[in-house]
Amino acid sequence: MIGITFASPYFFYLLLLIPVFIFWYWKRHRQQYIEMQVSSLEGFQTAPRSWRQRFRHLLFALRVLAFILLVFALARPQASTRGENITTEGIDIVLAMDISGSMLAEDFKPNRIDASKKVAMEFIDDRLTDRIGLVIFAGESFTQCPLTTDHSVVKNLLKDVKSGMIEDGTAIGMGLATSVSRLKDSKAKSKVIILLTDGVNNRGFIDPLTAAGIAQSFGIRVYTIGVGTIGMAPYPVQTPFGIQYQNVPVQIDEEVLQKIAQMTDGKYFRATDNKKLKAIYQEIDTLEKTKIEVTEFRRHSEEFKTATMFAALFLLLELLFRYTIFRSNP
Repeated sequence: MIGITFASPYFFYLLLLIPVFIFWYWKRHRQQYIEMQVSSLEGFQTAPRSWRQRFRHLLFALRVLAFILLVFALARPQASTRGENITTEGIDIVLAMDISGSMLAEDFKPNRIDASKKVAMEFIDDRLTDRIGLVIFAGESFTQCPLTTDHSVVKNLLKDVKSGMIEDGTAIGMGLATSVSRLKDSKAKSKVIILLTDGVNNRGFIDPLTAAGIAQSFGIRVYTIGVGTIGMAPYPVQTPFGIQYQNVPVQIDEEVLQKIAQMTDGKYFRATDNKKLKAIYQEIDTLEKTKIEVTEFRRHSEEFKTATMFAALFLLLELLFRYTIFRSNP
């Protein structure tokens, strides 16, 4: 940011002398003319005026302008440049999201997967300086988006996530292991996985607790979220007569999710509705705050030279005109 400041602003009080100069000039100007009485001014009104009459006040105007610029220079104008150096203590975060068929249950509105995507996008918007990646899992897992600070890319890829993209099932261990592989070589001060699921591990060749042990060895903290109401949840079923709903039991392996969080110094949360899910992400956002150090700097450069040069130019023009084109005849 650039602005103009004055090191010696009290010199501006000299500008109060300008009305005195104008009054002195007017008084002196009137004394140069002889008063005479005539019966009518008609003859004078139609008389042509010379260029010297038209520009007779130019010399005084140049002198006043030079004085104003000299006062401006004495006040020492300075161009002030202001900025900030921002140093961040980086946090790398991988969102591991379950996209199995059970995530279509509608105990959340409109359903579990869409509610989870919406809250995750709001979370991403709040993590301005962090690198964020996205891993999805069902019967298997893969990286939807590697770690990046370009959050618009993460959000666009998250929008495309839907159930049925990969083989159905719930491979929690695989989802966690894939997330760990994205973070293990990270140099960030803090490495975090937010793992969201609504089921019990029933697929994959890596046990969830084994994956948690690997995360622990790399210093990765895992926050686990169990998504689903207590008891039964409405689930849409395609029939020859269209979509019909049937209530299915909510089965979340909370014990395993709690152990994963405990082993990695994280925390386990249970989300039973949209409001609770949003509050969970807000709590994680509070727990994982990015450290930002801001150093402010200012630079000043003197700008009086320009004003001084123009003041000298106006004085030079005043002297030049006075002794040339406005020179009085002896």
